[in-house]
Amino acid sequence: MNDGPTEPARRRTRRHFLKTAAATVSAAVAAPALIPSSVMGANAPSNRITLGVIGCGNQSTVDLPNFLRNDDLQVVAVCDVNTASYGYQNEKQFLGREPARKQCEAFYAEKRRSGTYNGCDAYNDFRKVLARDDVDAVAIIAPDHWHGVMVSMAAAAKKDIWCQKPLSLTIRQGQQMIEAVRKHHVILQTGSQFRSSPANRHACELVRNGRIGKLERIQTFLAWNNFESPGPGWKPMPVPPGFDYETWLGPAPWAPYHADRCLYRFRFILDYSGGQMTNFGAHSNDIAQWGNGTCLTGPVEIEGLEAEWPPKGCLFNTALTSRFRARYANGVELICQTGEPRMGARFEGTEGWVQFGFGGLKTHPESLKDAKIGPGEIHLPRSIADREEDVYRNYCVDHVRNFLNAVKAREDPIAPVEIGHRTASVCHLGNIAIQLMRKLQWDPDKEQFIGDDEANAMLARPLRGPWRL
Repeated sequence: MNDGPTEPARRRTRRHFLKTAAATVSAAVAAPALIPSSVMGANAPSNRITLGVIGCGNQSTVDLPNFLRNDDLQVVAVCDVNTASYGYQNEKQFLGREPARKQCEAFYAEKRRSGTYNGCDAYNDFRKVLARDDVDAVAIIAPDHWHGVMVSMAAAAKKDIWCQKPLSLTIRQGQQMIEAVRKHHVILQTGSQFRSSPANRHACELVRNGRIGKLERIQTFLAWNNFESPGPGWKPMPVPPGFDYETWLGPAPWAPYHADRCLYRFRFILDYSGGQMTNFGAHSNDIAQWGNGTCLTGPVEIEGLEAEWPPKGCLFNTALTSRFRARYANGVELICQTGEPRMGARFEGTEGWVQFGFGGLKTHPESLKDAKIGPGEIHLPRSIADREEDVYRNYCVDHVRNFLNAVKAREDPIAPVEIGHRTASVCHLGNIAIQLMRKLQWDPDKEQFIGDDEANAMLARPLRGPWRL
C-alpha cells in the first residue's frame, strides 16, 4: 500500500518498517498475511503496536481491557478531559484519565519481574497523543460529537484508528471521515462489535443465501432511555474540579454545565449524540444492513411514523421512543422501533424468518439455526477465522483483535470507515425522519434528500471554532 509522501527520517520507526513489510508480504500472496515471528519475534518491541486511548469513560471499561490483553500491543498513553470522578453509567464507576493510567500501569507491572511499571502517560489534550511519534494507533472512545474532528486529525497524523460507534454525529461528518481515512491511507475499525458475533454473521448468511426465501421485511429494535432527564427549569451547576468542560464541549455549541450533560448521559442530547437511535441503532441497523447486502449504500425512502419526546425545557432532547420506516431499492422494508428485545434485528422472508439479539439466534423453521452454508454460497467476513463460540465477551475481544490484525496486514478490518458511515447514516436518517414526520426521498449515491431543502439542512452542523474537519 502506498503510504503517500516519503516520511522524514525521524519518522522511519518500527511503524514505517511494519507498514512497508506488511504491504510487501500482502502483494506477494493473495491471502492476508502478517509479518511472521521468524522475521521479528511475535511480541518483540519492534513488532508491537503502540496505542493511545482517547476517552476513558464508560465504554473504555470494555475496550481498554480488550486492548491490554494483546501481547503485541502496548498502551503508552491515555487521554480524557476528566481527571477522575464518579457519575458515569452507574454510581460505582470511578473513571477518567488517572484511573485509566493506573489500570494500564498495574496491568503491565503485574507482568514484569520488578512488579513496577511507569510507562503510560496521561493527557488532558488529545492533540498531545497525536503528536507523539511513538504512537501507532489511537482508540477514540470519546462522545460522538468529537468523533469527526478526532478521526480527521488522527488520520492526518498517520495514526490507525479504532473509533467507537456511532461513527459520526452527522452524515456530512461521516463523508469527511471517509475522505480523511482514505487520503492518508490509515486503517479504521468502527466499534460495531456485534459484527464479530458468529451467530449474527450466520443469521446474515442465511438471509443472503435465500434460506428464508425472498427477504421482504426487517425489524430492528432500540432500547428505552435508561436515564431520566432533568426537567424544565433545570439549573446550571458549577464545573467540578479536575474536569475541563470547555474542552469537553469542543466543537459543540456552548452551553452551561450540568452533570447530566456530560459523561454517560451526553447521548440523550442532540448536540452530542442521537439518543438510543444512534446508540443501540448503530448495532441493530448495522446487522440489518449486513443481512440485506446494503452495507455500502442506504434506503431510498424514509418516513417517521411516531416519536415521544421529553417535555419542552428538559435538558435531554432526544426521542424517548421512536419508530420509522425505510424502503430500499431492492424492495425490502425496514421498520426500526423502540421496544423488546431492545437490540437486534428480525429478517422476514417468504419462507421463514431469522432473528438475532440479546436472546441469541432464533429462526423459523427452527432447523434453519443449524443449517450449513455450502462452499459455493455467500460467506461473509469473519473477525477471527476459527471462532465458533458465540458469547458477548468474545465479540469485543475478537473485534479488537480483528483491528490489530488489519493494522499489521494493512487491510481493511471487518467494519471499515465506509461501513461505519453507512450504518450511522441509517440512524441519522431515522432521527431526521422522526423530527420532520413526513415521507422523505433519499438518494443513497449522492447522499442527499430529493427536493427537500429543510431535510438536507439537517445533514450537517456547524462546528464551534477553532475546531474543524
